[in-house]
Amino acid sequence: MQADKIKVAILGSGNIGTDLMYKLLRQSGAMELAMVAGIDPASEGLARARQLGIPTASNGIEAILADPDIRIVFDATSAKAHVRHARLLREHGRIAIDLTPAARGPYVVPPVNLGAHLEAPNVNLITCGGQATIPLVYAVSRVTPVRYAEIVSTVASQSAGPGTRQNIDEFTFTTARGLEEIGGAREAKAIIILNPARPPILMRNTIYVVPEGDFDENAVRDSVSQMVAEVQQYVSGYRLKNLPVIEQRTTPWGKRPVIIMLLEVEGAGDFLPTYAGNLDIMTAAAQRVGELFARHLLSKLEVTV
Repeated sequence: MQADKIKVAILGSGNIGTDLMYKLLRQSGAMELAMVAGIDPASEGLARARQLGIPTASNGIEAILADPDIRIVFDATSAKAHVRHARLLREHGRIAIDLTPAARGPYVVPPVNLGAHLEAPNVNLITCGGQATIPLVYAVSRVTPVRYAEIVSTVASQSAGPGTRQNIDEFTFTTARGLEEIGGAREAKAIIILNPARPPILMRNTIYVVPEGDFDENAVRDSVSQMVAEVQQYVSGYRLKNLPVIEQRTTPWGKRPVIIMLLEVEGAGDFLPTYAGNLDIMTAAAQRVGELFARHLLSKLEVTV
């Protein structure tokens, strides 16, 4: 009999895991959410899952590994925890979609390389800053070589839970590597700021790009506009504050034109407040990547039937 759904599980019942749960239920597609697992029996995420009739577990990854029908696991725990989880999931033949900055598998940013690693046992969604800014750096690099990219992601302190705070070092390192490996910059730097302002601010990103040489300004602006539209297909609150600004500035490579982009991300409000666009863009990307992996697995099952 031909299967029409792939069973998936969410590992981690915090803010990110719970928001992802609502997205998977709203846009199930080829996936069936078979379990939400955490380590705190009293967590709000597990309580909400139970109310929605989703099987839950409070012994973490062990419950997921005990169910051989679960094929894809979204890890929404922490970078340190995922190091262990990645090994166990690989040993048990499960596909890991990693929402932590652990980077145990190849980087995936949906509008840039969504289908590039469908045979990989583990793919990494980098960070919220990476998912927000790498598409725009890539949009420039596909028009002209990029010497350097620097991004500053500012998020509401209230949207940064324990996992985010524990992963600050991994955030900066993994985001910078993603700007290079996926965004196309020769060198990159990433900075994150937790802003305690009340009311909480939306996620804001400032992106500086130094091209290698001469370039067509109109071609860059067109490429960036196209990329924004692509991201908006799955993150409706993703928007540039204005068209890219190009200024002559003194850089380590001499006086050069610098492309400056100001980006804002508003969340969909599935579970998290709309100001938490930094978390929403991660769960939206995870849903998009998971859907493609599930369809790929289904296509392989059809061939074998």
